[in-house]
Amino acid sequence: MTESSERRAPSARSALTVPYASYLRVYEPLAAFDEPERSHWAEYARRGEIPTYQDELRRSLADLVPVPPVGVPVHESADAFVERIGGTLLVCPWRTRLRGWLALEELGRGGTSQAGGSGGAFPAPVLDAALPPVVRLQALADFERWRERHPDARPWIRTAVWQVPLRWFVLFADDEREYVPGERLRYRAPMVQGRRRLALALRVLRRAEGYGPLAEALVDVGKWLEEFHPRSMLELDYGGLVHALPKAKLAADRSAADLAAGIAALRDGDERTAEERYELLGERWRSVRERLFAN
Repeated sequence: MTESSERRAPSARSALTVPYASYLRVYEPLAAFDEPERSHWAEYARRGEIPTYQDELRRSLADLVPVPPVGVPVHESADAFVERIGGTLLVCPWRTRLRGWLALEELGRGGTSQAGGSGGAFPAPVLDAALPPVVRLQALADFERWRERHPDARPWIRTAVWQVPLRWFVLFADDEREYVPGERLRYRAPMVQGRRRLALALRVLRRAEGYGPLAEALVDVGKWLEEFHPRSMLELDYGGLVHALPKAKLAADRSAADLAAGIAALRDGDERTAEERYELLGERWRSVRERLFAN
């Protein structure tokens, strides 16, 4: 999957780069959408300029500047990422408002949600300063009312901060890796391949001792993927981390291959090799996550 129709807005290269977020995205074929949304995305894809992930992130950060801050957009985004692969138009809606609600819900319980990140990272005084309790409570109340009318809603994008969660790498193979120094590091795979890899990994991890948390995380990802069209495309995008980490470190990063090798070793009964691979991955991404707390 190499053919791409990505087009950058003029501001994408000139504006400030936000360096810390990575993404797991699902691009669905146009046929997966009902009308009138299908026609909207078909028309949207014909535009000359389409915003990038950096544009979306900068808009979200700009909403935190007013007093009081806007924790969740008032209206849902009408933007998406689009790709044309082999003549098929694929669409990944931003759904920024839904993802904002899910992120707030996640922060409130210090766990994980469909937003795909990890909560509980910020002390209460820091969180209250950025998003006062009254703002969070109002946003969550709005979400509850909205969810009653849209019980099956789910995001097409999961986001992580200062990391790429290991569970995401299970969906991809090393030969699906694409690295352009200073621009992007991403993996792309057909949905059917990602689901198959996840199912195989889950069978192995459930039989092994000490890998329960990774297995549970894969179950969560698997349930999310079940909601999408089987001819969708999966994309793991290092996003802004490409601008935050040294190029040599990124060039040497073969996390998908390392995780696949560890799972293969577990399958073959070689627990020592599996442990070594898992520890290597843990240390690699621990050093990245520690940047969250750097000045």
